[in-house]
Amino acid sequence: MRKITALLIATISVIVISGCSSRAGPFVTSISSDGRGGLIVEKCMAKFDPWMSTVNNDNCTSTTMHVQSN
Repeated sequence: MRKITALLIATISVIVISGCSSRAGPFVTSISSDGRGGLIVEKCMAKFDPWMSTVNNDNCTSTTMHVQSN
């Protein structure tokens, strides 16, 4: 019985530790003017670190969009 309990605890521990980070996205994190009538859009992936209880931006990219009026 003790071996089964120890095995169960070890299995649950491995499952919990294997999910050590979660990623989501991409999300728009910033929109700003480029000074010439266009927009600069920054997109990043969100990464959650459960050990530190923090959310960080990862793999950020910037795209410039030209805005025209009719």
